[in-house]
Amino acid sequence: MAAIYSDLAGAVVIVTGGAGGIGEAITRAFVAQGARVGFLDIDAARGAKLETELGEAALFVPCDLTDIPALKAAVQIVRDRFGPIGILINNAAHDERHATLEVTEAYWDGRMAVNLKHQFFAAQAVLPDMQAAGKGAIVNLGSTSWVIGQGGMAAYTASKSAVLGLTRSLARDFGQHGVRVNAIAPGWIMTERQLELWVTPETEKEIYERQCLKRRLVPDDIARVVVFMASDEAGAITNQHYIVDGGWN
Repeated sequence: MAAIYSDLAGAVVIVTGGAGGIGEAITRAFVAQGARVGFLDIDAARGAKLETELGEAALFVPCDLTDIPALKAAVQIVRDRFGPIGILINNAAHDERHATLEVTEAYWDGRMAVNLKHQFFAAQAVLPDMQAAGKGAIVNLGSTSWVIGQGGMAAYTASKSAVLGLTRSLARDFGQHGVRVNAIAPGWIMTERQLELWVTPETEKEIYERQCLKRRLVPDDIARVVVFMASDEAGAITNQHYIVDGGWN
């Protein structure tokens, strides 16, 4: 049974990319805490299905997060429904593999938009609420891919490494207002997407060789840490980069 953090009951949370994979696990985890959760995702069908399942505590807003005006409008929809935003989880990303010599300028810009740019503008949209409240928590999802020097996805690893710089700047600038900002770097998490596209018997063998823990890491492993970081139990933790990878690093 997951820990329950009483301060999260009634909290207003936004989760980007919250309809599937790690994001879905995070959305479910906050609803289980008694929070009111607005989750944004480009997958309208999956988002609507999850909203129906979770009931009135969840609000799905279909959104292409690379469209910044649409992102800001989505944040306002959540605010209008639930009230000022107290917690932001910047989860959405796309780990598409790519060959360096084939990357175009447009492709590069697209990777930055889907993996990094929206994190800044989502934070910008909710920080006034947090300033007014004198508290708040932002958790940005990074990746261990750049930490381990993974190849075959230079634009992705560049954007994900930048999440740490963004996190530390926001933590420094808004700590005076009681806002905590942290980054979580997942390792190889066995989402449906990973299992369908990238995980083979050979890669899974390598994962277990590199991890200290000899088991699959699943979305709930990340969701539990995210919820803790957003709760008052982590009230003295900010400006940090927390790796959840089963001991690979």
